Amino acid sequence: MPAPAATYERIVYKNPSEHHYMKVHLEFQDHGIGLNAAQFKQLLISALKDLFGEVDAALPLDILTYEEKTLSAILRICSSGLVKLWSSMTLLGSYKGKKCAFRVIQVSPFLLALSGNSRELALN
Repeated sequence: MPAPAATYERIVYKNPSEHHYMKVHLEFQDHGIGLNAAQFKQLLISALKDLFGEVDAALPLDILTYEEKTLSAILRICSSGLVKLWSSMTLLGSYKGKKCAFRVIQVSPFLLALSGNSRELALN
């Protein structure tokens, strides 16, 4: 009597995480320009508003950490709004008449993944 044929089921999870986390850095062409956390968030919201309008500017966006000296932040955005936030940051070109650009350092659905960078890992 032959053994019964094995059946396989393919299961695909399409991004089950509710949020994505982004490590970003804001660079200005002229040095010495500073923003506090509220101004930084307002810049992000205005970038969303300029590109996608009022409705998409209301995406749930949180600044988890912000370093005023380096203009670096870790952001939390709902997964459905990740592409909109990323594209609006990419197309942002100035803040109060000063040329600037966002640099996206890391993106992950897991906050813990942003705690270290394997490309900068130094083994002793």
